[in-house]
Amino acid sequence: MSAAIATTGFQPSRALPREQAAQVQTTVVRTRLRLTRRGRVVFTGLAALPLVIWVFVLVLGSGAAAADVDSAGATFEYVTVGQGDSLWAIAETIDPSGDVREVIAEIVRLNGLDDAVVEPGQRLALPLAP
Repeated sequence: MSAAIATTGFQPSRALPREQAAQVQTTVVRTRLRLTRRGRVVFTGLAALPLVIWVFVLVLGSGAAAADVDSAGATFEYVTVGQGDSLWAIAETIDPSGDVREVIAEIVRLNGLDDAVVEPGQRLALPLAP
């Protein structure tokens, strides 16, 4: 037959005399907070996070400034789309001898359009004919 012995690690506290209790309380040593390498990396990353977010907002928000062709010194012709106008018709008037599809692609790129659909009253920047 076998027996198992389990211990809880509990030991009853011994009462200390008053002089020893006072001495134990006064010998408490305060230590400085020390960060490990991983802790320093995490702390630095959290501190740099607002700066990284600010840079992303600046870069992504500058799309309008980058697309502002007037500030770049380039000159473009502007046209307001009328009733029944299409990009195909506008592209043919710009460069009748060139490939109309390439001119349409350039108009879409210059104006940041999602597709080749335009609406009456819309103002478009047109590339100058070569």
